[in-house]
Amino acid sequence: MAECIREMHRRGVAVVLVEQKLAIALKVSTRVCVMGHGQIVFEGTPQQLASDDRLLADWLAV
Repeated sequence: MAECIREMHRRGVAVVLVEQKLAIALKVSTRVCVMGHGQIVFEGTPQQLASDDRLLADWLAV
């Protein structure tokens, strides 16, 4: 699936991926949005998200 998404990106196709597994989403994304309580609480690159420990703990920790 990840390779399919990457190929679409190479061809210039925009993809909106809704995924609960963060590791998968971060591997195929160039931009990330995190929603909480119906609002976007983060928007940025996968690298920015991965380096934001507080955001990860508040919104994405299990």
